[in-house]
Amino acid sequence: MSERHPVLRRIGRLFQPDGREPGDSPVDLVKRKTAAQRREERELHRTHNIFEAAATYVTASIEDDQEKLDEAIGWVDPGALCFGLNELACRAVIALARERDESPHDVARSLLGLPAA
Repeated sequence: MSERHPVLRRIGRLFQPDGREPGDSPVDLVKRKTAAQRREERELHRTHNIFEAAATYVTASIEDDQEKLDEAIGWVDPGALCFGLNELACRAVIALARERDESPHDVARSLLGLPAA
């Protein structure tokens, strides 16, 4: 009498030892794991552009987040990061100048704490 009761066989099928969902085959489990792994790999190997690196660098500096700062530095070439930072600064000064109805020159000087020229 090694055969299990039909109800026990059904219950046993619900609890797969390898973590499969009821009704999933082992192939479905492999597909699901590889899809999750592919997502992780895409995120790890994702390329960042210079503007994303510049924005992350500036916000990390503001938040004093050294880890994020180092990460942003590693995303792009230092010269490209410098260009991105310059572009971000220019856009910020222009946006503030329009908002304040002042010249970009006056806004840049006031942001740096310099006297008006």
